[in-house]
Order: sequence, then C-alpha cells, then structure tokens
Amino acid sequence: MSQKQNISRDEIAGAIQSEFGFNKKLCLDIVNDVVDIIIEGLQSDKKVKIHNFGTFKLNKKNSRIGRNPKTKEEYNIASRNVITFKASKILLKYINSKTND
Repeated sequence: MSQKQNISRDEIAGAIQSEFGFNKKLCLDIVNDVVDIIIEGLQSDKKVKIHNFGTFKLNKKNSRIGRNPKTKEEYNIASRNVITFKASKILLKYINSKTND
C-alpha cells in the first residue's frame, strides 16, 4: 500500500482482491461487513476487541463549557459519544519494528 494518511474501503477491497483473486464486489462486501460488525458491536456492547489488532471502545463525554481561544467567548459543548482505539501489544510491536528499520 502507498504512503498516505487515509485509506478508503475501495482501496482495502482492492488489496484483498489483488492478494486473493476474489472479484471486486465480493471484496467490497467483505470490507463493508467487517465495518458493519464493528459498528454493531459498539452499539450493543460498547466495546469490540479484535484479537492481535486492538480494541475499539465507545465512551460518553459529558457536556462541558468550551472557550473560543481567539474571542474568549464561552459556549456549551454538548455531551456526545466518542470512539477510542487501543492497539494490541502485538500490533504495537509490529509497527515499532517496521518504523525502526
């Protein structure tokens, strides 16, 4: 894969297609199904752990007072859900070994 910050579902499907030779539609369906499973898991269990990859977790942030740094005007930031990701030790070890090469 190329060195870029973002990757699309189509690019992931293309990588699966080139690796395994499946047709493009099947590969895109696989990618979409995986994303849907992660979303459904977050909605129902608030946590999705993928072995040897990491854990996605749904956290609720409470409302708070924010401030515009330029105008110093205060405003209310509404409560909301955020998703955090914690990489597994194996993934971190792999990433760090590749970056130090």
